[in-house]
Amino acid sequence: MAVFPAIILAGGRSSRMGGGDKGLLPLRGRPMIAHVIDRLTPQCAALALSANGDAQRFAEFGLPVLPDSLPDRPGPLAGILVGLDWAAAQGHAAIVSAAADTPFLPRDLVARLAAATPSGGIALATSTDGSGQIHEHPTFGMWPTALRDELRARLLRGERRVRDLARAHQARHVSWHGDGVDPFFNINTPQDLMLAQRLMAERDMS
Repeated sequence: MAVFPAIILAGGRSSRMGGGDKGLLPLRGRPMIAHVIDRLTPQCAALALSANGDAQRFAEFGLPVLPDSLPDRPGPLAGILVGLDWAAAQGHAAIVSAAADTPFLPRDLVARLAAATPSGGIALATSTDGSGQIHEHPTFGMWPTALRDELRARLLRGERRVRDLARAHQARHVSWHGDGVDPFFNINTPQDLMLAQRLMAERDMS
């Protein structure tokens, strides 16, 4: 049974894609973020989007769209903060964060992050490639709602790095291995989008 909610971080500037909402770019005939939603929905008690600007552009997904609660677009931690406030208002003890540009994210993301923090605390995702190199993915994590006041204070002081907050709380790390593609492969450039199109087509045909 899904216990924890999740927040999809969709507020990036997408400068390497020419600006605009990267998550709304087409991937195999659907918006990229739709693939992320499909993978997260069965894992979560509820789902929301972190994004600024006109919420109507995400209306087709039928999800709450939560703008930053602090000025000057402080980055992904601001999205995590509004997610924590939203989750706390619903009585949840924690929330999972994920990025809007990662259409291959693991179908066991929430379960494994939760298992790594049975008594609370922060858990972050990593992946291991074929050479054994570990890659960190700090926008994919589980965050206790009890952290929201500290996180708000950090952001107001100008502290914006996810890794700094995670390090201060001795975050646990959970690793995934890809089956030919990093499950946290994120689409940053037109070339990445072309590669994702090909990878998804190959999976559909297999």
